[in-house]
Amino acid sequence: MRIAIMGTGGVGGYFGGRLAAAGTEVHFIARGAHLAALKTEGLRVLSPLGDLHLNAVHATSDPASVGPVDLVMLAVKLWSTEEAAQALRPLMGPDTTIVSFQNGVVAATVLQGLYGPERVIGGVAAIAALIEAPGVIRHNGPMASLVFGEFNAHASARTQALLAHCQAAGIDAHISPNIQTSLWEKYAFLVAMSSMTALTRLPIGPLREHAETRALLATLMAETIAVGRAHGVTLAADLDARLMARVDGLPRVMIASMLGDLERGNRLELPWLAGGVRALGREAGVATPACDFVVAALTLHAEGRPADARA
Repeated sequence: MRIAIMGTGGVGGYFGGRLAAAGTEVHFIARGAHLAALKTEGLRVLSPLGDLHLNAVHATSDPASVGPVDLVMLAVKLWSTEEAAQALRPLMGPDTTIVSFQNGVVAATVLQGLYGPERVIGGVAAIAALIEAPGVIRHNGPMASLVFGEFNAHASARTQALLAHCQAAGIDAHISPNIQTSLWEKYAFLVAMSSMTALTRLPIGPLREHAETRALLATLMAETIAVGRAHGVTLAADLDARLMARVDGLPRVMIASMLGDLERGNRLELPWLAGGVRALGREAGVATPACDFVVAALTLHAEGRPADARA
């Protein structure tokens, strides 16, 4: 299997590195200093599940130099979805599949609109990882899993093939019987985590231990779940409780990547996370006051550090 990784950040770099180390042909699409380091020094993954150093990797900024592949894994930030979706055209052969492991629930719709529903499968990545330095991916904590599946819920040879490569690489991977449900389950969790850690500039430990911040966390989850159900997504009656139990099992120091982006002055995925819930809620006639508050509180940071911000 030939795989191209569009977006060699925490998700693409970690899982692409594991696949490449196990012998899968992986082509990393990257740019800037990160690309330069990949070309000259290879890829390093620093992880509690085991470090790895690939001295030589296939890395380029030009998808046309790679040509058609069997699978494209899209792992760019949400604001780059449409640009990346257009840029991956040279990777598309007659049987190429695309899977997005991005946050949110709208990326697959963009891909399906460009390439057709039959070319796209859904994916969910669960990991806390980032580019620590050019060519270096830092994986924080033991969580590192992939879930993927067909949107029509049917079994397929291509999802089985991807699963086999993931298992050969030691990746915790599963095929979802209902990928739309899996996407929304992560969405409800991530909207709450990203919103609360970014709002407070704190990790999850103190947030889940204080009654008022815990209540707001739960409300953000409940709003997202209600919006999903209004859009016809099947979500279990006990999902709220299961997600809060998951929150309680996280390391106290865990933060969402949106807080990291906020602290670095980068753009935020706010319009697709809490902002996405707000927009989808309005479409379905579902009120989302907690998500409305998050958007209002963080909107001046959504495009990165304001030009007039003081040092």
